[in-house]
Amino acid sequence: MTDQPSRIVNMTVGSAEAGTRLDRLLADHLTGVARKRAGELIASGRVRVDGHRYSKSYCPTLGQKIEVRLGDEGDAIAAPDVNLSVLVETPELVVIDKPAGLPSAALPDHARATAAGALLARYPEMAGVGFSPRDPGLVHRLDTFTSGALLAARSARSFDALRRALEAGEIDKRYLALVQSAAIDDAGVIDVALAPDPKNRRRVRAVGANDAHAHRCQSSYEVRLRGPTIALVEVRAPSAYRHQIRAHLASRGSPLLGDELYGGPPSGLGERHALHASSLAGSGFAARAPLASDLVQLLLDDGVGVERVLAASGE
Repeated sequence: MTDQPSRIVNMTVGSAEAGTRLDRLLADHLTGVARKRAGELIASGRVRVDGHRYSKSYCPTLGQKIEVRLGDEGDAIAAPDVNLSVLVETPELVVIDKPAGLPSAALPDHARATAAGALLARYPEMAGVGFSPRDPGLVHRLDTFTSGALLAARSARSFDALRRALEAGEIDKRYLALVQSAAIDDAGVIDVALAPDPKNRRRVRAVGANDAHAHRCQSSYEVRLRGPTIALVEVRAPSAYRHQIRAHLASRGSPLLGDELYGGPPSGLGERHALHASSLAGSGFAARAPLASDLVQLLLDDGVGVERVLAASGE
């Protein structure tokens, strides 16, 4: 199943989606659309299956065509007052260092400053680029409380090329995570399928590969620094699914510090979980975002010297 970068999203039901309720299927595959919002789209007539309207409980079959009209979902609000830390800027793309606490894009019914709005204010040509007017230009998203490198396209052609590269695993994405030192091995690979959690739409859960909603996900990790109680871990996830790193580390018994949603221990940083998108590299660009200062401070407070922190985080 693939989305098209426009206000109209077209999908073809694949074997993994066949037999899934229509509202759940849309929530699984449309960025920023929760199941409740999917139901509203269906009820309003903006979802058609093979050209016909159906209820939210309808289960499409293999090969059926779904059209979703997102044109009036609401445009991103330009946010010129949000300070942007630009890591890379070319005529085709921009990589920024998103701070923790700033949403990548607005969720339905939550109008507030976003990274997408800040980008739109600085690069107005991003309007109309991407999956929807809610997140113009964004090639991927970071969770609100994840900091670091965020990639956006400045043209529809660039967006198409970057999305293809991302889906093919051709963009090297690396993250730095803080977990309890005693809870993680020196290195490893986590190959665990993930799917939306039917009991809590805010999170995902580990499932068997044959689960109807399974997305095969793989993360590799290596401990870069091990302090008395905290470890700094580099994680690679070329085609990261929603919450992949958070859920994968939790599945190994080593959830992120501060990640209450996945059982992480307190960090003292409020809602912040200890995850930072440290680098992005693809054809013709490479960007590195320095480890966020609040995460650096956690390591310093753990008794790790500043020189070791800087060396381990690649600075």
